[in-house]
Amino acid sequence: MKKALLTAAMALTFAGLLAGCGSEDAGKDKSEDKVVIGYFPNINHVPAMVAKEKGLFEKELGDGTKVEYKTFAEGGSFMTALKTGEIDAGLVGPGPAMNNYSTGADVQIIAGASTGGTVVLARKGSGIESVEDFAGKTFITPGVGCTHDVQYETFLEEAGITSERIGGTMKHLTGNPAQYSAMLKAGKIDIAVAPEPWAAVIEKETDAQVVIGWDEVSFGETLPASVMVASGEMTKENPEKIQKIINAHKESIEFINENPEEAKEITIKDIKATTKQDLDKEVVDLAWERIGFTYEVDQDAIQAFSDSSYALKFLKDKPDFTALIDKNFIN
Repeated sequence: MKKALLTAAMALTFAGLLAGCGSEDAGKDKSEDKVVIGYFPNINHVPAMVAKEKGLFEKELGDGTKVEYKTFAEGGSFMTALKTGEIDAGLVGPGPAMNNYSTGADVQIIAGASTGGTVVLARKGSGIESVEDFAGKTFITPGVGCTHDVQYETFLEEAGITSERIGGTMKHLTGNPAQYSAMLKAGKIDIAVAPEPWAAVIEKETDAQVVIGWDEVSFGETLPASVMVASGEMTKENPEKIQKIINAHKESIEFINENPEEAKEITIKDIKATTKQDLDKEVVDLAWERIGFTYEVDQDAIQAFSDSSYALKFLKDKPDFTALIDKNFIN
């Protein structure tokens, strides 16, 4: 599949994100069909933003279905919403999907969405020029065991370095990528493992140096950076609805690859509406070069990623994700 490399957007303060399922009022028709789609306000999740802007889910699902959207700051809260039925489907990193599946959660990956977009930057003045300078430093990722964290710690392990979590020397912090620039400027962290577009924002705002590129970090070119997921129950009990969601998702990705400039405009608009932050077009352009959009799923890459998650002790049991991925809908 043709890759339109890209890099550029993850989200700032997530207080006041879009509301999910509201309580039904007395006048609402309880027979109304509703689908809630979840996603993150970053560039790896542009397919959801484009589908929302263009009304693609509404078009596929028909007039009898109301479509709502809910945004998330990180994978843990997204997966909780999926498990509780607060959302029906949406985009999330493969890490949270795999971690939850391995502990018995009813989740299925039903399509890919994007690849790439993880960049490792060193604070200006930190003295860090390459991986040889990492030992004893402090790094930050969006969450423990998140997709970006596993990619980075796999890269570290291959270089003979580990985090304090598993007996190494690197101190690990977690936090919202929109706040990384301020933390770097304050000297609170030495290394930021950032998804796009926040890596591009950090470069512009802090002059941080890219020490591991998106195509150099482990699994950078093969691992899905975001995937479309739904509950296994929904894929079995309502396959027609899932197929319509996937049809809209595929149409969105095709639109992005054929109309990148308009897709960028939609991205900037959606991220501003969700996070109240304006992204410069040059930031989005830079981030876009580090990402590709595809609905295909590389099952071998996901299994290799999960094996590394187990080796790094993010997972308690050695995983087998053969049944996690259902390609029937994209095929």
